[in-house]
Amino acid sequence: MTEIIKERASPVKLPGRAVKTAVRDHWPVVLEYADEGAGPWLVDMSHCRRWDIQGEQLNQAVRGGLALPASPGEVMVREGALTGRTGARQVLLWRLDGDAAGPEGRQFTEITEGTLCLALIGKEIFRITEKLGDLDLADPGRTAPFLLLGPFAHVTSQIIVLGRDPRSTVVLIACSRAFGRDMVQAVLGAGEEFGLRAAGEDRFRAALRAIGA
Repeated sequence: MTEIIKERASPVKLPGRAVKTAVRDHWPVVLEYADEGAGPWLVDMSHCRRWDIQGEQLNQAVRGGLALPASPGEVMVREGALTGRTGARQVLLWRLDGDAAGPEGRQFTEITEGTLCLALIGKEIFRITEKLGDLDLADPGRTAPFLLLGPFAHVTSQIIVLGRDPRSTVVLIACSRAFGRDMVQAVLGAGEEFGLRAAGEDRFRAALRAIGA
């Protein structure tokens, strides 16, 4: 019997005309939009695979011997895999490189299709995010990358600051896919005065290279 695999769909639709696309693990992915401008940019990264991992032997649940952060709020990025400590017995694992390899064992839950993931990239990002919540993503007391949990645009979110250089800031925001439309509208509204535009995954890849992630 032939298995029928349904095409996956992002919970959000960004404004703009896609000029370069791809299909990855049955996800349609926009690689580039027309007229992306000079930044800042909003990128839909909902197709990158994401898992929550819970338990006592967390290191045994991650392939390839990826090191896990020791303390809540700490983040590590290595070989396209992002791990973040959300609690004493809980971490998240996101694949930023398009690789489908995930955790092992029974301690994990894949949350990719139940959540959305957006990337904010470039200049003025912290001026945009400060309009959408009280969390201080530009806190000088924190060293990027780091993770914050809390409300963003009034939605409970996981927020990861990957880079804080004013010219190449990279922030990832994940929350329930049910809030996808409202989240995008809130972010675009907050970023309108700064010229925030939709961009494709290629822009995100370039930003990761710029910060050495």
